[in-house]
Amino acid sequence: MLRQQPFARIALPAVSATVLLLAGCGSTISGNPVAAPGDNILPTTTKAPGHPSGKPTPSGKPTPGAPPTTRADKGGNTDFQASIGDCVNLGGTNDDATIDAAVCGSQQSNYKVTGKAPRNAQCGKDSDQAYYETLNGVETGALCLTIDWVIGDCLELGHDDPRRIPCTTTNAIEGIRVDSILQNTSSVDDCPGSDQGFEYSERRFVVCVSTL
Repeated sequence: MLRQQPFARIALPAVSATVLLLAGCGSTISGNPVAAPGDNILPTTTKAPGHPSGKPTPSGKPTPGAPPTTRADKGGNTDFQASIGDCVNLGGTNDDATIDAAVCGSQQSNYKVTGKAPRNAQCGKDSDQAYYETLNGVETGALCLTIDWVIGDCLELGHDDPRRIPCTTTNAIEGIRVDSILQNTSSVDDCPGSDQGFEYSERRFVVCVSTL
């Protein structure tokens, strides 16, 4: 199995930047490491890079609320079974990706399944991560993943794994608090009282965060 480093979008007001985000541990799917997707002999599972995007022009009035949980189910097939809206714990190493089911908002959950596709490239730029499986070098299906954002939760993003931490943590590496989630906007400039945020232009919502 392979796991590649994903990217997620984090932006300051009027400025865009990227940060590395990897995930936690699990052991539901296992297999043999391979050098590259084209060299696969046994079924493999892979984590694909996300798709950084620039800041789009917002339109409409932003409204508070939870992030959209659904995207199109474009098909595809994976041995690991999950429905759109389910949460997972995605982890392992670059050579040995792992995935487990998790309760959304729990300590173990780091991603939510927000779409499915035959190939990870079809997940779109709004996906923070994509988990896909291959058979003989051919992708059989992908889960399109978005960070399991929960208003009021705090996350540490400075390690290989995004992890939930107490908001009282004083020595967090790239620690952030989720202050609000705004719909009908794709600009962090709309975040009230937050100094940065994550922009999702296709689904038009922004996760407003502040640093710990």
